[in-house]
Amino acid sequence: MKPHSRSTTRTILAVGLTASLALVAACTKSEDDKASSGSTAVNNDAGKQVAEGSGGKTCVIGDYGADKLDLAKTVVGFSQSEKEANPFRIAETASIKAEAKKRGVKLLTANAQSQFSKQISDVQDLIAKGAKLLVIAPLNSDGWDPVLQSARAKKIPIITIDRQINATPCKDYVSFIGSDFVQQGRRAADQLIEATGGKGEIAILLGAAGNNVTTERTKGFEEQIKAKAPGLKVVFKQTGEFTREKGQSVTEQLIQSKPGIKAIYAENDEMGLGAVNALKGAGKKPGAVKIVTIDGTRNAVQGIADGWISAVIESNPRFGPLAFSTLDSFTQGKPVGEDIVIKDSQYTSANAKADLDKAF
Repeated sequence: MKPHSRSTTRTILAVGLTASLALVAACTKSEDDKASSGSTAVNNDAGKQVAEGSGGKTCVIGDYGADKLDLAKTVVGFSQSEKEANPFRIAETASIKAEAKKRGVKLLTANAQSQFSKQISDVQDLIAKGAKLLVIAPLNSDGWDPVLQSARAKKIPIITIDRQINATPCKDYVSFIGSDFVQQGRRAADQLIEATGGKGEIAILLGAAGNNVTTERTKGFEEQIKAKAPGLKVVFKQTGEFTREKGQSVTEQLIQSKPGIKAIYAENDEMGLGAVNALKGAGKKPGAVKIVTIDGTRNAVQGIADGWISAVIESNPRFGPLAFSTLDSFTQGKPVGEDIVIKDSQYTSANAKADLDKAF
């Protein structure tokens, strides 16, 4: 099954990082209307998470085939995909737990420790333990049929966060909540173009294979470079698996094989910080090799302040308020967007020091 395409008609919502969902605009606008009005996808306040609901594509509980529920009296299962050594995953899990506690919802949790087979069994175990609603942070986009079949048999609504699964919305799952990863890649490219002057050899530290985040962040970046800076040449591209250790080892290889490298695009902060460690080990000075990365962790934003990183495109992990607000609306029978796309902020030398406390 193929993931659905995003609607171009969207409803603007805003969520405080530590506050519950708040409606900031009830009107919808087409993408053409936004462009003509000068609207931008960037939320300049890094202290807020902004999302667009797919106004033209919604799901209601009757269409999904489930029954109305009282969220406060319903057990929710949360499946985390990766080891919580990554600040993104730490913040993500903490946000889910905090919002469940705030709402008085019983929450069952599991962590797959970066093993996809374990995540499948984890979710099936959550169902066996009585979860009637599921929030899943998928490790991979494919391979979810066993879980989807089990959930469908028991009419259990599923919301995915951060990464999509390749399945049919409002049939296999209710909503996806996450960033526009293609747009993140484009924005990272814009920052790298600015940092390099649009010329030179550059490298890409790819994320882990098998999920839409890596594919889309790469697509957006490469398309933007091709369109706006043909003088930048990608001469090295290798996965760092979204980890600091692998990002460092890959960058060490990069320095040896491409000593003239001018810049690095790291598809998450952890790999970018690994690249910084490798450059330090090679005796490079801050800024000698430009680095642009994605996430918005405190360490990466500090890296901007210290001169090692040029820019960080935010990918906000605090999904708790938005995930539970979506579940609450859905279980009451209200329509919810099938595709709820967060509009993230960014950090540069202009705001890194001032906004450091907003990073996670």
